[in-house]
Amino acid sequence: MPRRFIARLATAGIFSLIANTLLAAEVTLVRYGPAGAEKPGLIDDEGRVRDLSSHIDDITPETLSDAGMAALGDIDADDLPLVQGDPRLGVPLTGIGKIIAIGFNYVNHAAEMEVTLPTEPLTFMKATSALTGPFDDVIQPRNGDKLDYEVELVVVIGRRAQYISEDEVFDYIAGYSVGHDVSERAFQRERGGQFTKGKSADTFAPLGPYLISRDQIDDVQNLSIWSEVNGEMRQQGSTADMVFGVKEIVSHLSQFMTLYPGDVIYTGTPAGVGDGMDPPSYLTPGDVVRLGIENLGEQRQTIAPPR
Repeated sequence: MPRRFIARLATAGIFSLIANTLLAAEVTLVRYGPAGAEKPGLIDDEGRVRDLSSHIDDITPETLSDAGMAALGDIDADDLPLVQGDPRLGVPLTGIGKIIAIGFNYVNHAAEMEVTLPTEPLTFMKATSALTGPFDDVIQPRNGDKLDYEVELVVVIGRRAQYISEDEVFDYIAGYSVGHDVSERAFQRERGGQFTKGKSADTFAPLGPYLISRDQIDDVQNLSIWSEVNGEMRQQGSTADMVFGVKEIVSHLSQFMTLYPGDVIYTGTPAGVGDGMDPPSYLTPGDVVRLGIENLGEQRQTIAPPR
């Protein structure tokens, strides 16, 4: 059965289970080039960037539907121009409507921060102006002196979701990425009690390098997750240790707000953050943070002084 016909059936809501199965896609997407002028690309079997500009203008929320991702998965990477050199990689999608984040979502992280485990996902927002590429500098904000790191699994929404059940969740996910939930703890705790203040400075939401389609990850609740500072391993955990897994988080959020294609969800961090050390060990200009998640890629940032 032709994919184009299956896509029409899926849009019409007919034979949705069959359509979703046949439209499964395995594709790894990137956006490359100077900040503000990124181009769409995909990663070939040898890990090289291929230019997608002849097929799509950019990787947008509209790209993230099952039909859109399947169409990209059908492209023969060998037919795409090879991107030469070592281009900068940006945030792997544009048009992100909102960044939602979940706090204290690993048992050991809640313990190191000396907080009671939440009974429902603890939710806060990060400003979309905090988004930055996975290898760009993280800029220490003015008047901030308690800069901290948090590696996180990020869920990318591919389909409008409202009041969905846990069993439906994966039909609404386009894919996954690596996120760095940078935090200024002084702003978070000492400036009015608002998480968002300490989470939203420019460059506080590195995302990428890749958008990995959901069908490439067999078990999203069994991925190793880690970070290091100046070569010292700080966080080593597994998404199996989440208090609330991906299904619970996405379903729960959809009861309180409509999730749209291109929305991203930072799902929490394991133990080992600087604020949890005795004494605390905060980031300072010149420090280098590396972090990654199994099968999703790695990031690297240098801390830059205030501007």
